[in-house]
Formats: sequence, structure tokens, C-alpha cells
Amino acid sequence: QPVEATDDAFWDQFWADTATSVQDVFALVPAAEIRAVREESPSNLATLCYKAVEKLVQGAESGCHMEKERQIVLNCCRLLTRILPYIFEDPDWRGFFWSTVPGAGRGGGDEDDENARPLAESLLLAVTDLLFCPDFTVQSHRRSTVDTAEDIHSIDSCEYIWEAGVGFAHSPQPNYIHDLNRTELLKLLLTCFSEAMYLPPSSDSSNTNPWVQFFCSTENRHALPLFTSLLNVVCAYDPVGYGIPYNHLLFSDYREPLVEEAAQVLIVTLDYDSSTSSSPTVDGTTTGTAMDDVDPPGPDNLFVNYLSRIHREEDFQFILKGVARLLSNPLVQTYLPNSAKKIQFHQELLVLFWKLCDFNKKFLFFVLKSSDVLDILVPILYFLNDARADQSRVGLMHIGVFILLLLSGERNFGVRLNKPYSVRVPMDIPVFTGTHADLLIIVFHKIITSGHQRLQPLFDCLLTIVVNVSPYLKSLSMVAANKLLHLLEAFSTTWFLFSAVQNHHLVFFLLEVFNNIIQYQFDGNSNLVYAVIRKRNVFHQLANLPTDSQSIQKGLQRKKKTPEPISRTNSQDGVSMEGSRPAAPAEPGTLKTSLVATPGIDKLTEKSQVSEDGTMRSLEPEASQLSPEGNPPAALSDGEPWSGEASHSRRDRRRLSSASSSGQWTPTPDWVMSWKSKLPLQTIMRLLQVLVPQVEKICIDKGLTDESEILKFLQHGTLVGLLPVPHPILIRKYQANSGTAMWFRTYMWGVIYLRNVDPPIWYDTDVKLFEIQRV
Repeated sequence: QPVEATDDAFWDQFWADTATSVQDVFALVPAAEIRAVREESPSNLATLCYKAVEKLVQGAESGCHMEKERQIVLNCCRLLTRILPYIFEDPDWRGFFWSTVPGAGRGGGDEDDENARPLAESLLLAVTDLLFCPDFTVQSHRRSTVDTAEDIHSIDSCEYIWEAGVGFAHSPQPNYIHDLNRTELLKLLLTCFSEAMYLPPSSDSSNTNPWVQFFCSTENRHALPLFTSLLNVVCAYDPVGYGIPYNHLLFSDYREPLVEEAAQVLIVTLDYDSSTSSSPTVDGTTTGTAMDDVDPPGPDNLFVNYLSRIHREEDFQFILKGVARLLSNPLVQTYLPNSAKKIQFHQELLVLFWKLCDFNKKFLFFVLKSSDVLDILVPILYFLNDARADQSRVGLMHIGVFILLLLSGERNFGVRLNKPYSVRVPMDIPVFTGTHADLLIIVFHKIITSGHQRLQPLFDCLLTIVVNVSPYLKSLSMVAANKLLHLLEAFSTTWFLFSAVQNHHLVFFLLEVFNNIIQYQFDGNSNLVYAVIRKRNVFHQLANLPTDSQSIQKGLQRKKKTPEPISRTNSQDGVSMEGSRPAAPAEPGTLKTSLVATPGIDKLTEKSQVSEDGTMRSLEPEASQLSPEGNPPAALSDGEPWSGEASHSRRDRRRLSSASSSGQWTPTPDWVMSWKSKLPLQTIMRLLQVLVPQVEKICIDKGLTDESEILKFLQHGTLVGLLPVPHPILIRKYQANSGTAMWFRTYMWGVIYLRNVDPPIWYDTDVKLFEIQRV
């Protein structure tokens, strides 16, 4: 039966208990009990929530000087963390925290004006005050008795930022009690924000999370110091244990749980769809209605706003060094096993790095200005290679590829890749001597040929990245050159080309890579030229691809005999690096969360042309000239079938992977002709026409079977004046779109759901944003 709100003795028992931990609260308050109270005595649940929030508000008002008060605050915090998910999962309760509680607390008499605030706002404001509470979550600046203790409302929280870094030079004395208290409060914040998990994914990304919206608004007087504290705590963290190997085995690290929590809270507050903010469209008008004119420029979300306004070089350096240090942590593990603490929050870091680059273009340019970008690239390639066989890590594969796609849109990234690769991180890839570009190509080849089926939608993205950097690659190693040709061989088999409507795009991408290197970097690339000459039959076969129905059917028949997505036999793989472990599939029973589909490459990117002086201009998409059947118009420029066929392939992509063609779509001679005629083979055919006779002559004259002589000849050869006029360089730059914004939301919350197992905050609640699946 309902218990009166004024019955303090009854309610106090929930938080007065001294020694509890968050794990105890989860054990003492089982899910079934919370749901039973919710259904059978809703007024008690309402009172409990209200009372717990009231205690937090009182704690924040008083400044928590007494140990007893701190204990009550922490217990209320734990209790709310336990209960909130059960409030969110019931649509009838979801609005509860956004209502004002009638009649409650009127006993005090003078609280009427306070009651006008919705419960959610009181809760969030109390938590933010508590995060800057001297002697509870921050170091007190005054050393004196309790009487003259600092008044929590008069302190300037900017003086209490948790860690030196962006906008703050003073690094406070580490205090593990403060770290533990901050962690508990942040856990509660994250739980408040998690209402997003209980709403199904929608294409309308404008439905902002009301908790995040209020928290990141000007109502939160601690927004700036909090943003800075979270960012600095993450970027300043050094899991090696202050440079002493094996130190972490001796000392418990109270910082790490705080850093994880801070990283998770940070990426959730930055969940903002930049593609919907009003920006000039093609015709110069802004998207958005007349209503939007009254909005201030820049996002209302202060965290996004602050992030986009960071501009000092030393701040960028601090962030980049910090993120690179943490991302490289698993790689350090492989030199001296267990010497450093192994961190687990690399996925949150990748989301944070993505947000930094997406919201702050100055940061993106800073990253690419020096070869520091390689300190981000190598760990990402390591993760991609390591996760390629693991179904439960598809999300990690996607975010790694998205970041590289974003970076590859900038010329500097391609240029940086020419730096020799000397770090020997043990990776399950062939041994090679070469540059970071070779590493990238070898890892991408490995993903395509030995990843699992669910990675196929990423092939377009992987090859787009290679196309984007190709005009700048000065000298590919023989290993990487062979890998590129092996991909072309695999993608140009008739069964692959004829088995799905968009498979031929992959061949176009690869031909574009070869053309870019031959036209713009011929001089240093004798290895690639040699590989092209050796595999010349692949290009001849493409040029003579049969287009009659009978041959098409025969090509598809061949597919039934070879179900492998790509032949793995004739790839000269050689020995893997020493000390590497093969990429392993997920352990059976591993939990994973579902993800929404990502937009096709035509939606993800926009084409830009690089002019003579290196500047880029965006090209108008030609998709608007589509004829009704979805066939590209005849006037399409050479070698660009995909913009025209975009609508066609989007329709089919859903029901057709190259693995299954269930008779929904059949290739026709007209269809094959429509793209075969656009294959950009002229440059390569000309190269073969000139060089093959010369190379054959050398072999006959000198009785050569030795590669090195031919390579020497190719190194000194030149094709100046013999090749067609160089084509303009086309770069496909990532463009913000609501499809990826929604993908990031589901991915990020999926990671947070799976990573919070102790205590299991959301486990077994009715989450709607994604499904929880077992591998």
C-alpha cells in the first residue's frame, strides 16, 4: 500500500545504510521487485524517486561536509542508477521525471518556487553541483575548519577543473576517494542520458535527448568546467603507470574507471547530428524553415560548441598525444606482455576522435599537418586487422573505416602515408618492407579476403580510401602491389561481376587506383608497373568481357561451384609477422548489439576535383539527371557509373549481397554493356602496349628470368608523352548525413551497454535502440 511521503523513517532506510557499494544496491534491489512496485504501487516508486532526488539536492545545497551526508548522496546516486532504466523502459513512466511533483515537499513551506522545476532538471543540476563539491569530488582550496567551509554556490568551478590540459594549467593532487565519488556521479549521469536506448532508431535524428539537451544548455552553470574536466581526464590518462613497467600490478588504478566513465559521458553529450544544422545548400539558401532564423548561430549544445571552438596548438597537441597514447596501448601490450595496464575503452576513444575531427575542422587539419596522424593510423589498422574475423566487432570495423575515410579526403593524409613503416607491431599480415601506405593496403587486402561476410558493405569504403590516397603514393612495395592486383583478379571474375548489381563498382575503384598511380606517380612505382605487366591478362579479360546472355549465365553457373566470396588460394601470402596471433572469430555466446545499416558510398561521400594548384572544388552530383528506369544517362562522364546508378543500387543493395541472388535481379546484356563501355582501361592498355614488347625483348635478349633486371629497366623507363592526357584527380570526401549520425548513436549506446557489466546497469531491460544478440 502507498507509504506517505512524510514517513521519513521508512524512506531513510533506503540510503542511511553506511557501507554499501553500487554492486550491493544492485544485489539488494532485484529487477523483478522494481517492476512489481512500478506496476502495483506506482505512488511508492514515484515517492522513492522524488525523495532520492531531494536528498541529492540537499547534499548539493549543503556542500556535503559530513561523512554521513556523503554516504546518503552516494547511496541515492546508486539507487537512482538502479531504478532509472526501469522507468525508461515503460512508456507511461518516461515522462515522469519531466513532470513537477505536486504537493511534495510542501511541508517545508518555502519550497514552492523550487517545485516548478521538473524532477529531471533538479536531478541534473544537483549532480553537476556535486561534481565540483570541495572535499567530496574536488580538492578544497581552503584549509580551515568546517565553519568557514566554501559555500558551494559562490565557488567558481572553473578553478576546480579536475585535470590540467585544455584551458587549465594546474594538475591537482590525485585523490582516489574523489575519483571514486566522481565515477559514481558520472555513472548516474550516463544512466540519465540512457533514455535514448529505449526509443527505436528513427531516421529523424532531430529527436534530441531531453536529458542531454538540458545538461548541455546554459542552464548548467558548470558546463564549461565539466566539459574541460572530462576531456582532460581522458586525454591526460597514462595507463602505463607513470612510465614504470609493471607498476599497475602493484597499485590499484582508481583513475581508469573514472577515465572510462568520463569518455562515455563525453561521447554521449556530443551525440549531435551536424548534417541537420542549417547550412547553405547548393543554391545558396539555407536548409531549414523561416522559424530557424531566430536561433543563435552554432549549436545550442554547449559541449559541441566548446569542442568546435578549441583552437590553440598546444591544446590540439595535448588531445592528439593523449588519444594516440591510449589507442596505442594494446600495441604496447605486444612488446612487453602485461607491462602496462591494458585499457578496454578504445571504441569510445575512436568515437571521441571522430567527433573531434567532424566538429572541429582546425583539429582535423592539425592532425594531418605532421606525421603524428600515423600514430592514430597504425592503431586503427591494428584494430581492423585484429577484429576482421570477429562478428561481435563489426561496429569497431565500421568506425575504424569511417575515420580513415574522413582522413583520406584530405591530400595531406595521402602524403603522410609515404613515411617508411619501421614500427614492428606484431600483426597477422605478411612481412614487408615499405611505407605506411603499404601497411594500409596489406591490411585492407586481408580484411577483404579473410574477413567475415558481414564486412562486405565496407568494401566500397575501403577501396574509396585507397583511391583517395593513390595519387600521392610515391612508391608501393612489391607485396602491396601484388595485393592490389590480387583484388582486381578476384573482383573481375565473371561470377562476381554478374552476381550483384553494384559489384562492378569495385573494379572501377581499383582501375582508378592504377590510373592515378600511373599518371601521377609513375616514376617511383616500378613494382606496381611490373605487377600490372605480369597480370596483364586480367586487364585483357576485362576489356573483352562477354556481354551476351549465354556467357552471362555461364559466368553465374561458375559461381555456384565456388561459393567462396573471394579466392584465397592464389594470393602470395608468405609468412605472417613474428609474434602475431591470427585474427580470431568471436567466442561462441559473445554478446553483441545490432547496428542500423550505413548509407551507401554515394550518400557517404561527395566528389571533389583537385585542380592544378591543389585546391579542391566540389562537383555537382549527376544523379539528378536520372531517367525513370534508374539507368545512367548516356552523357555520364567516363568511369563514373555509380552516381548515375545510385538509386538503382540502393534499391537492390538491401536484398542482394554478392552472396545471395535470389532471382530478384538478373544481369542483362544491356546492363553489362552500360558499364563495360565505361571501364577506364585506356591508360593501362597504352602502358602495356608500350612496355610489354620492351620487357619481352629484354628477357629474350638476355635470357632473363630475374625480376631485378626488369625492375631496374622499369625504374629508368619513362612514359612521358606516350600516355593519354592525365585525368583530373577525383577525391570522394566524407559528408555528414543523418544516416551516419543514427549509426553512431546505435553503435555508441551498444558499446556503452555491453561495457557496463559491473554493475550491469541496463542488462535485461527492454532496450529498443538495438537488439542484443549472441554470436
